[in-house]
Amino acid sequence: MKNTLTTIAVIAIILIANFSQAQEKSKKVETSEFKVYGVCGMCKTRIENAALIKGVKLAEWNKEAQLIKVIYNPTKVTLDDIHKAIAEVGHDTEKVKAADEAYNKLPNCCAYRDGASIH
Repeated sequence: MKNTLTTIAVIAIILIANFSQAQEKSKKVETSEFKVYGVCGMCKTRIENAALIKGVKLAEWNKEAQLIKVIYNPTKVTLDDIHKAIAEVGHDTEKVKAADEAYNKLPNCCAYRDGASIH
């Protein structure tokens, strides 16, 4: 009887430890910065909103540096997913070029390719 209780206690401790580790892993976040091209405040809003897909906790784009900082949960989203989401709204990233169709839908003030707009 005593051995059975000891065995149950050990199993319970192992299960609790594994559950705690699983929770810690699911709360893990990473920070990354990468190049995103744009020129104005409208671009900033569009880029940040596009980057805020499921699993992204924060997206902040710096116009002068042309860099976006993202804080995300890598168990829910990949950096490639974030690059693709931004490109879908017309902004090139260092990894993914926006389709011409998406780029051409941007307002004239947001044209950034080939020095198209000066701000």
